[in-house]
Amino acid sequence: MSEYTFRPMTRADYPMFSHWLDQPHIEGWWQEGATELRLIEDDLKTGLVDMRIAELGGTPFAFIQDYNAHAFGAPHYVDYNKDARAVDTFLGDSTFLGKGHGAGYIGARIAELRKSYPLVIVDPETRNTRAIAAYARAGFRKDKPATCEDGTPVQIMTYS
Repeated sequence: MSEYTFRPMTRADYPMFSHWLDQPHIEGWWQEGATELRLIEDDLKTGLVDMRIAELGGTPFAFIQDYNAHAFGAPHYVDYNKDARAVDTFLGDSTFLGKGHGAGYIGARIAELRKSYPLVIVDPETRNTRAIAAYARAGFRKDKPATCEDGTPVQIMTYS
């Protein structure tokens, strides 16, 4: 089994993070680098979001963040446990694609979160079949389709 580690994201990671967002496999799922960096900067200031860089053997390859599912008023999370943790992630380094690392690092991080939280939930867009498959391989179960605050159809998936 691979040893994934998760270190806190810092401002020193911004160039790498922005580069990852410009990769073809990310296009359409996250905003472009400058926009996401502004959001990340805001989240770093508030402390509401735990942002991590996933590494394998000291090599950074993915971004994963978690937060209280109710912290930002997402309407599609309203019916879930008040202590539920929501997760957003992407595998940034394309050399890690297609090798099982998506499900691997997600599963490893969720195992850490489940020590402290009763429920972890994700909301990939319904058309993002690659993400839905990775979450399922990591142990998430499809719960229900929903619409997020901007009207995008998402697939709610839970891990409990």
